[in-house]
Amino acid sequence: MTDGHGFKPARPDSDVTVSMLVCNPFLNDARVRKEAETLALAGYQVTVHALALPGVTPRFEVLESGVRVQRHGASEAKPARQSGASKRERSRREVLALVASRGRALISMAWSTFRARPDIVHAHDVNMLPTAWLAARLARAALVYDAHEISTDREGYRSFRGAVGWIEKQLVPRVAGMITTTDARAKFFARAYGVSRPLVLQNRPRLVKVEGANRIREELGLSEPWPIVLYQGGLQPGRGLERLAKAAAKVPEAYFVFIGGGSQADELQLLVKASGLGGRVRFIDTVALDELPFYTASADIGVQPIENTCLNHFTTDSNKLFEYVIAGLPVVATRLPEIRKVVQHHDLGLLVPPGDTEALADAIRTLVQAPDLCRRYQANAEKAAQSLNWETQEASLLELYHRVLGANTTTERASQ
Repeated sequence: MTDGHGFKPARPDSDVTVSMLVCNPFLNDARVRKEAETLALAGYQVTVHALALPGVTPRFEVLESGVRVQRHGASEAKPARQSGASKRERSRREVLALVASRGRALISMAWSTFRARPDIVHAHDVNMLPTAWLAARLARAALVYDAHEISTDREGYRSFRGAVGWIEKQLVPRVAGMITTTDARAKFFARAYGVSRPLVLQNRPRLVKVEGANRIREELGLSEPWPIVLYQGGLQPGRGLERLAKAAAKVPEAYFVFIGGGSQADELQLLVKASGLGGRVRFIDTVALDELPFYTASADIGVQPIENTCLNHFTTDSNKLFEYVIAGLPVVATRLPEIRKVVQHHDLGLLVPPGDTEALADAIRTLVQAPDLCRRYQANAEKAAQSLNWETQEASLLELYHRVLGANTTTERASQ
């Protein structure tokens, strides 16, 4: 695999520091990693503050790109279990322990960031925005907010939409710079909070070239010469995955492979088993970011069957769509505005209505049975990959940082 992107350490004389805050262990967060690496390679001293995962993640590490990672919370000690406690009581205690652990992690992040006195604090998503705002205020640093999602109308967030909306309404107008993932989301944030349109950085992967990959077929022992239909990403509700599993029954002589983990993993595997499709529909657990391109490139068709269940889904274009493009795969994807814009503009594959199992199966079957059509879409994907990659967006991120630094310097001088 080649990417033409040799990592070099940040310049040792650089004195501009950045603290990024993210609410996950920073193991497979491609977007945060790419932003941090871009800044580090441009000379910024970047520290990513993430959540600790005992026994899995080191507390401190330095990536090849020079990005420092510090993880917080999640003590190794486990709460003692009382044999007489009921299942409900144990569940309540586990929830309280989780909340307490997360609270300690956020306090630790804020304190560590304040002590570092960074020039810029960068909040990744709304769950880190209050902590990042507090740390930036105490450290007198500029605040950048990257809204990965529209969390006021998002799967799994409906119970918190009021709180999320209040937080963003209070804090978004105060940030020095804002980033999001699609044009539709940028328009939403600008209108919802009366701010300038955020910078759009799509969830594109780096431009990598994987040759001769056969990872999926070898790992799963797929003996038939059938094409591999791939879905990669979180196995979560609202992503059309049950429909994709059901569509497999209508597309013979093709393998269907799901790569990823999530709350629907067990449900999907039970569905496949009950349907008698276990020989053709297979599952691979979450794959490390550096290994994922080998898996993607070893498939033949990429599928994005997301459903229109919320505004967040309606406005997405999804990282997996761009990962399929970089790998040169023809795609079958849901006809939602941002996805349609990418697929139609570059002629990458077939679009289907959201929530339509028959249409999804028909589109996949069309590609399986039409090698010439697949080759056309593959060629178009290879061309599109030259523009739909992360490298073409790096300058925009750096320009935003230059503006934020300039504005913060002016503000500091005015306050003196």
